[in-house]
Amino acid sequence: MKPYPFTAVVGLPDLRLALVLSSISPAVGGVLVRGEKGTAKSTMVRALAGLLPGVDVVDGCRFSCDPAAPDPLCPDGPHDGASGHRRPAKLVELPVGAAEDRVIGSLHLERALAEGVTDFQPGLLAAAHRGLLYVDEVNLLHDHLVDTLLDAAAMGRATVEREGVSVSHAARFVLIGTMNPEEGELRPQLLDRFGLTVEVASSRDPEQRVEVVRRRLAYEADPDGFAARYAEEDARLAEEIESAQKLLPSVKLPDDALRQIAEICASFEVDGMRADIVTARTAVAHAAWAGCDEVTTEDVRVAARLALPHRRRRNPFDAPGISEEQLEQALQDAQPPEPGPEDDGPGSGSTPEEAPQEVPPGDAPQGQPQQQQQQNGGQQKTVGAGETFKAKVFRVKGTGEGERGRRSRALTDSGRTIGVQPPCVRDGRPHLVATVKAAAPPQQARGRDGAALKLRPEDLRYALREGREGNLVLFCVDASGSMGAKTRMREVKTAVLSLLLDAYQRRDKVGLVTFRGSEAELALPPTISVDAAASRLEGLPTGGRTPLAEGLLEAARVLRVEEIRDPRRRPLLVVVTDGRATSGPDAVARAQAAAGLLAGVTTVVMDCESGKMRLGLAADLAVHLGAEHVPLADVAAESLASAVRARTGRAA
Repeated sequence: MKPYPFTAVVGLPDLRLALVLSSISPAVGGVLVRGEKGTAKSTMVRALAGLLPGVDVVDGCRFSCDPAAPDPLCPDGPHDGASGHRRPAKLVELPVGAAEDRVIGSLHLERALAEGVTDFQPGLLAAAHRGLLYVDEVNLLHDHLVDTLLDAAAMGRATVEREGVSVSHAARFVLIGTMNPEEGELRPQLLDRFGLTVEVASSRDPEQRVEVVRRRLAYEADPDGFAARYAEEDARLAEEIESAQKLLPSVKLPDDALRQIAEICASFEVDGMRADIVTARTAVAHAAWAGCDEVTTEDVRVAARLALPHRRRRNPFDAPGISEEQLEQALQDAQPPEPGPEDDGPGSGSTPEEAPQEVPPGDAPQGQPQQQQQQNGGQQKTVGAGETFKAKVFRVKGTGEGERGRRSRALTDSGRTIGVQPPCVRDGRPHLVATVKAAAPPQQARGRDGAALKLRPEDLRYALREGREGNLVLFCVDASGSMGAKTRMREVKTAVLSLLLDAYQRRDKVGLVTFRGSEAELALPPTISVDAAASRLEGLPTGGRTPLAEGLLEAARVLRVEEIRDPRRRPLLVVVTDGRATSGPDAVARAQAAAGLLAGVTTVVMDCESGKMRLGLAADLAVHLGAEHVPLADVAAESLASAVRARTGRAA
């Protein structure tokens, strides 16, 4: 069945342009496509491969070397004078669960030890050379694999090192990643490595939606016939891409355009110089696409819209995007001043526009506006958070075997080697010394007659490695009236946001349970999208009684469900409360009974009680939970460091 035609996709002009520009100039660095599910992201990427010109490859080369310019370091080389053939450009898809060896390739350890030869088995990076590498849900891919992909895309080479043997091969490809932001964000360092980014969303125009459905149903009814209707348009677009590729080397980038690019990047305060370089490459590609031999202001404008939005994020809670007004102002500022017709001195020419004046606050109350209404028998209020800080690190007890992350100790496929796996385990990276020790005793019985070892598959031993894992951090937040004091709730939200930022950096999954009035609510099911959790927390209202038991019961229910869904990911429960239980009969006893259901779960009780007269209820709750008790003021890492410094000073 033929893929859905590229030109048959309705709308999405920015995505269409970004994919075309990356195809014209792979040096741009690929495209990251962000958008909600069902917006034809994958459809357009898969259709793009059919538009790319074919490539000439050396006969029998597994690394797709060009006969006209073969890679001198190709593991299948040398290719001097080798014959070649032409084949279509490849689209290689990288599955989210792919192992590292599958991505970068692997060395055949048995042949290396027994025969002394380097037998390199190429991976997906080699298969994608001179084609497209597509990663669906790239935000769910392990960070080290994303780093590997982006390094190869930037350097044009992939290097594999195993047990002192190094193999390198060319790996130039157009990297395209798609992601749904609701399922979590990429780290800013990884975002910056993608050349371009595009936000896509489904159209709200009924006529356009009707056309999307009409075309999709027609394609499903007759894929070949539907593709034939758009074959001429696809062929025309493919010719235009090939023409732009040929024109690209001759396109000039004048100093005026470079000055505009520098002015724009400085105006948006992007970090580093990669933004300037990518914007320049994109502007050159756009000029070639337009059939021009010199970059213009319009090329720079289009390039900035595609290359800068994802580079402005300072933390995961910032929304990507750029201001059109700021972009236009930066372009104007980069233009050389034009002298007036009569006088260039001060006071001549038009009067500059006055900057808009800030509206004085007048009699408006200080702080953020609050929404108030009666609900659950109490006053409901919404208070914003303050500026986040570096939070104290909480870890799950023991050693796990969960997904790779940066929080708790775990046995992983990376990290430091702490031993050898049992002989029955056939996973991970081989342990060279243990393999040799296992193979040495039976060498005489196997008839060894030379220097090489006679190895068998059962001799292989694999390393036991200890690293860090990501956990499920479930926040159980008291939103009752006793927490509703404006200053206190602001401090609570600031502390929780700081812990969310820490969870983002440590690659945790997060969830949010809130309780107030007479019930608890799962405000956010466990997800890797910490910005979604931050958004829910920011709008969290307070008011009513304190159903502490219901909050703990809901937390226990969520953890039970998640243990079934994701059994390898160990939980860390953070209960944010002042310890009061005031909803329903026997509220305190029911809360203590609910705490018993959470025995064995690593728990932190963040004590939010304030004032001179303190009851210590949160500390009592921590005892029943078997939890670590942490006053709200001690959540900040600096508070702990200050306490240590103070004690050290007194001891001196």
